[in-house]
Amino acid sequence: MEKQLNFTDLEYSTRRKKTKREEFLKKMDAILPWGEWVNIIKPHYPDGSRGRKPRLIELMLRMLMLQVWFHLSDEMVEESIYDSYAMKSFMGINFEQGEQVPDATTLCKFRKLLNDNHLQEKIFAQVQEVLAREGMQVKGGTIVDATIIEASGSTKNADKKADPEMHSVKKGTKWHFGMRVHIGTDAVHGFVHSIVSTPANESELKVAPRLIRPDDNSVYADAGYCKLERYVTDGVDRQYHVCRQKGTFKRHYGNSIAWKEEQKIESRKSSTRCKVEYVFHIVKDLFHWRKARYKGIQKNHSYACLAFASANLYMLANFA
Repeated sequence: MEKQLNFTDLEYSTRRKKTKREEFLKKMDAILPWGEWVNIIKPHYPDGSRGRKPRLIELMLRMLMLQVWFHLSDEMVEESIYDSYAMKSFMGINFEQGEQVPDATTLCKFRKLLNDNHLQEKIFAQVQEVLAREGMQVKGGTIVDATIIEASGSTKNADKKADPEMHSVKKGTKWHFGMRVHIGTDAVHGFVHSIVSTPANESELKVAPRLIRPDDNSVYADAGYCKLERYVTDGVDRQYHVCRQKGTFKRHYGNSIAWKEEQKIESRKSSTRCKVEYVFHIVKDLFHWRKARYKGIQKNHSYACLAFASANLYMLANFA
């Protein structure tokens, strides 16, 4: 999408410092495969032969990604583009030529089109092709983990009940209501290759086999995946490096040399497994996705596909 300079761009170009938001958007603009994403959506997008002429697919994609990265509502992302020079530049909109930001309703309809055709999953799959082209898709080992995305438990609605697809689960001493997003990442760089979304009470052990690739010969996981090998039934011989609960091996071995050797083994497991935590850091801290944005598992799963696809590309940009 061509971007034309205007007087505002010339004025801002004389600044001595760029904001973190501007640097982030510049990095993501350069790394995202816009053309390939447009080709995924184009067969399902209105051609403009009837009714009002549709907005450009890439323009709508850029607006949707701003919503994902900055955790904004439909109305707020529209307002933010008008208010923020960095976002306006990322969108490539020139107000001097009469161009306007797509309104919140247009964005809502665009997202519904993607949800109805499961195009977010195809976009996530396309990012795997980008990683393969860049030589960053590593096979042979997978790290599995899951995180809870909170959902509103409010019953102040027409149905007088909370989202029926979400569920409560106890983690530690606290109860959580929402969904669980399970991911599998490669054991070298930590790029996400598999995503499964379930209610929060769905067992991590039962979902983990769906995250393991057929050619994986090593699996890494935290203590919550103890006895994982019993749930994997594909018949492939693998090594399972599951971290033990903190303190259990010390109580078993006491203060002996065997305990120190066990501690070294657990340290090596943790140093590999911790790569998955960085992905969750990007999605939950940088993109601020800690609470479910929509009702139902499927809509939030589609959102997760865009969030983790963006996380993969963000890490890829940092590798460059």
